Amino acid sequence: MDILAHGLWAAAAAKACNLKNKKPSIKKLNALIAAFWGVFPDLFAFTIPFAWLILGPFFGDTVPRLGPPEHGEPPPIDSHWVFHLASTLYNYSHSIVIFLVVIGIIQLMKKRIPWEIGGWLLHILIDIPTHSYEFYPTPFLWPISNFMINGLPWATPWFFLSTYAALVIAYFVIWLIKKRGPPIISSTS
Repeated sequence: MDILAHGLWAAAAAKACNLKNKKPSIKKLNALIAAFWGVFPDLFAFTIPFAWLILGPFFGDTVPRLGPPEHGEPPPIDSHWVFHLASTLYNYSHSIVIFLVVIGIIQLMKKRIPWEIGGWLLHILIDIPTHSYEFYPTPFLWPISNFMINGLPWATPWFFLSTYAALVIAYFVIWLIKKRGPPIISSTS
């Protein structure tokens, strides 16, 4: 899925969790922090390589010519070191195993889990079925296994549009619930 949609889904999830939270003693989730964690895996994997592609020529590096991608597909990772770096970082940031290790370390150090970091897990779970073998398939079990799923490419036009339509609906429902309050369920005895 594209990076903007990841951030929007993570923020929507945090907002939806906050709707259910009626206890003042329970801290509400920060939707902006959740959105950051929702985009974190792609920022981690692609910021340095993307910056090098832009700035590399100023430092004398010959960057491969990037033509219009077919179905959003990147050049082969062995065509330039920067693509290999992106692929390596992608393995780390898109692994549920690595995510669980990081959560474990946070739990040991802070004695609590900042639940907004769930945006990272949501990112991985969304990417598993929305990446094909040709476009960064999600290595969600890495480094334990190289098993990946050949999903529907997120850049498929009808799917891309459906994603944003679903986001509009999700935010509209959240807005409605906040405006009107949760539905009242009455039980008759």
